[in-house]
Amino acid sequence: MKQPKSHLQQLLMVAGLFASSLGGLSHTAFAQNVTTPAQKATAQRVAQGGVALDELAANAPDSYTVKSGDTLWAISGLYLKQPWRWPELWGMNLNDIRNPHRIFPGQVLVLDKSSGRAILRARGGAGELLTVKVSPRTRYETLADAAIPTLPGNLLEPFLAEPVLVDEAAHASAPRLIGADNERVLFAKGDRVYARTSKVGDLPTEKTSPVRYRIYRNAVALRDPTTGTILAYEAQFLGAADLARGESVRDVTDKDGKPIKELIPATLDIVSNKEEMRAGDRLLPEPRREFPTYVPRAPGRPIEGVRVMAMYGNNVARAGQNDVISLNKGVADGLEVGHVLAIIKDGRSMTDRSGLEGKPEQIKLPDERNGLAMVFRTFDKVSYALILQINDGVKVGDRLVNPR
Repeated sequence: MKQPKSHLQQLLMVAGLFASSLGGLSHTAFAQNVTTPAQKATAQRVAQGGVALDELAANAPDSYTVKSGDTLWAISGLYLKQPWRWPELWGMNLNDIRNPHRIFPGQVLVLDKSSGRAILRARGGAGELLTVKVSPRTRYETLADAAIPTLPGNLLEPFLAEPVLVDEAAHASAPRLIGADNERVLFAKGDRVYARTSKVGDLPTEKTSPVRYRIYRNAVALRDPTTGTILAYEAQFLGAADLARGESVRDVTDKDGKPIKELIPATLDIVSNKEEMRAGDRLLPEPRREFPTYVPRAPGRPIEGVRVMAMYGNNVARAGQNDVISLNKGVADGLEVGHVLAIIKDGRSMTDRSGLEGKPEQIKLPDERNGLAMVFRTFDKVSYALILQINDGVKVGDRLVNPR
């Protein structure tokens, strides 16, 4: 049915509010709707005269129809040599697309080079919102849900749902599972389990809302590849449990009739599991959920000393495309969510036997750029990055530098 645009916007707003109350908002789309003043300034500057033709990608198409499943990163790479220079892509179509996070499937991007500079224009697509078809369904969407994301959300959402780092003190004092209400050795979703703490009362029950804990195992030390210093402990995520009853004590009498204090373990119900759990696994309170902004960009200043510490979630020697790596630098060193860094492969050492005098000589080949990674989660001394492009496998100790 046809609707006036103002009426349509009201319908979308009501639907969005209702979806929000059900927890149905698209967090990925919401999180990626932030643009910094510097990026806006770059876009406005580029919009005045377009982009130099030699800065376009070699096979930049004359036109491109945005499809469902596309990302801003991929489209930027389609038109520009460096995908992280997305503000310039936005600047190229600033008159048509006011917000780079609002590029919709169905829109046609047209490359205009007639002036000797590259200008990207947009027309049509879902962004025009001329018609709305109403049919019975239980899914609610906001206007934000239709826009393409900056990066594929499925690559990062699972990681953001898991605990990542634990400090040594928190790990030592974390509550531990001791068993279940049956004789099973391994626990999973639906099981009722019991836990103890190092200090009675650390697992209180709050009647006003559920108290959820994340269960983890094997807090592994993350060491700086250069100095060997332990920067943090990385935990293996197993699942989540809701606290049913807190740990407590009660007054009882022993076999001699003397009054004593008896410990009553805390009771929890496992609500999800990635792997099976067992006695000895630890618990930490579930932190507040964060929805960071993924705006790929080059760091604004030189970032030095960044190296790969480990590959997350597996024991492989080398990481590949879409794998997550941990880095030995964090917020304290200037790294921010969205920073794109170039991965450097150290040139190997070899023996040169081609000298005129026939004497072998040890030389080191030049270092080569191996790919790109984007920082998507930061801590004080540690960060996590997603490998976006790669030529060869990434290994522990590989360097990351500002992209060029």
